[in-house]
Amino acid sequence: MASVKTVCVYCGSSGRVDEVYRAAATRMGVILAKAGIGIVYGGGRIGLMGLAADAALASGGKVTGIIPRHLHEREVGHHGLTEMILVDDMHSRKRRMFDMSDAFVTLPGGLGTLDETIEILTWKQLGLHDKPIVLVDVAGYWAPLIDLIEHTIACGFTGREARQFFRVVQRVEDVLPALAAMPEPAAPAAPNLA
Repeated sequence: MASVKTVCVYCGSSGRVDEVYRAAATRMGVILAKAGIGIVYGGGRIGLMGLAADAALASGGKVTGIIPRHLHEREVGHHGLTEMILVDDMHSRKRRMFDMSDAFVTLPGGLGTLDETIEILTWKQLGLHDKPIVLVDVAGYWAPLIDLIEHTIACGFTGREARQFFRVVQRVEDVLPALAAMPEPAAPAAPNLA
């Protein structure tokens, strides 16, 4: 069983999305907070990011935001977090989110969420970490990504072991059981990206 005290939540910053995704983000924040698991995320106050953070905070949870200065200055940074960390750029943000997290949970989102998810999967493929990764396939949202990963396997670009790099659940209520069923990380906890 993976020991998880802090989860990095990747999710969208758009608020113009279906209620099913908004409800899932809110519920994820509540579930993690009630389990005593801290959230690390991109630091935004808008979209699913803001909903998950607000729900966790309202439930007594600890939420750490990590945001590049240029985004914070555009007033998209959340001002009510347990901790807000300002960084210089997106690469520093992703590295800091990695360093502070025991596991990764991906909710629906756009290109930024996709970028973060693919990068953390790639780091796992390269043996740079062995932290648990869970995709929450709310209403089939991530089915095209899962199909694409299968396509890369079928075409020989990705090894079959990639199927073991992550778990897929359909509901946020299944995230904690999925994490509990995953083994403790065996690989180094910090990638050497220098």
